[in-house]
Amino acid sequence: MKIRILPLLLLMVSINFFAQTATEDIQEITEMIIQQQEQTNKTQIDARNFSAQGNYSFNSTGGLLNYNPNPSAQKYDGVNLQAKHIRVVSLVAGKAAVALFYNEGSIKPKGYVAVDHYLTRISETYVKEKGKWVLVTGHYSPITGGNGTSQIGKGVSKEE
Repeated sequence: MKIRILPLLLLMVSINFFAQTATEDIQEITEMIIQQQEQTNKTQIDARNFSAQGNYSFNSTGGLLNYNPNPSAQKYDGVNLQAKHIRVVSLVAGKAAVALFYNEGSIKPKGYVAVDHYLTRISETYVKEKGKWVLVTGHYSPITGGNGTSQIGKGVSKEE
């Protein structure tokens, strides 16, 4: 009887640990998105953390897939965005997750036209690098009645 109880106990502990870690991922990433957006609005410099390996994105202009091997902080002449209805799905607890949300407000990237009614659906994939959540992919698409960014991507993709 003791032999049967031990595997069941280990299974229950494992399930509880996974659920707790997944819940922590959801909380950490949700708070991170809100904090980074508040900082971006305040400093006019993109506060997101990107993967050291670069990142892929479909921008809200409707353009091609972009690969940026060395993302640097985007600067703005004006930005006032608010993330709404954030949902995070933990894919591998403590290692990988996807965030889905809406972004609404106004945005004027340096060197581009201002967008006064920025309203976009966002899907972002995060992984943990050196103990920190970083962005590896993003998909940004405007919602009907809103506009995407005025930036035009280069359409450069990393060769496989």
